[in-house]
Amino acid sequence: MKVGLLECDHVRDDLLHIAGDYRQMFPALFTQVAPDWEFTFYDVCNGNFPKSVAECDLYICTGSKYSVYDEEPWILRLKDFLKEIYDSGKKYAGICFGHQMLAEALGGKVEKGSPGWCVGVHEFSLIGSADWIDPQKNNFNLLMMCQDQVVTMPEGSVLLAQTPDCPVGMFQVGGNMIGIQAHPEFPKRYNQALMELRIERIGAGKVHLGIASLALHTDELLIAGWIKNFAAL
Repeated sequence: MKVGLLECDHVRDDLLHIAGDYRQMFPALFTQVAPDWEFTFYDVCNGNFPKSVAECDLYICTGSKYSVYDEEPWILRLKDFLKEIYDSGKKYAGICFGHQMLAEALGGKVEKGSPGWCVGVHEFSLIGSADWIDPQKNNFNLLMMCQDQVVTMPEGSVLLAQTPDCPVGMFQVGGNMIGIQAHPEFPKRYNQALMELRIERIGAGKVHLGIASLALHTDELLIAGWIKNFAAL
């Protein structure tokens, strides 16, 4: 399986010691469930895109400090590339910003969520079904770090999971594209470091609760397994 990681941001230099950049975090996660996957890295936020959608079997799109509605040239180009992925039938999994990008690129809408920042561990409830969601778990915990949310899904989407503060937590478009508003690739230590750095933006009370939530179990390997199953369909 050839996997293209669409890098929409990079880890700050002073945090690289925790778990590296996205090109280290994602392989570290997926090696545990799909050791045969071969990753290629595309620094799309600096203009490095695949020359052809045919280069990979699966594309994973990372999180970002940007918003998908920002008028950055690379963001506009990425929206066009996602349309190419959709039309080609190649598989796609969007993570956080990549989840939101899936919605925006195919006709949905993203805005700042009314609950404000979602940080720390959140419980997702499975409300839809699909063959690749195996083993099925009706409630699962994942790390979050977002302010924007999908408020309108593209036409023909299927809602699969949500949290109390995030109505569109996971969805599928067609047979080849999924998005999840979470960060299964983040180590808890990195999530905490981001909360501490952003305490003025997020709010001290929410950061305190977010850090306390890190004591909860998280299900990143479950989600990695689901994405592996999806990619193999």
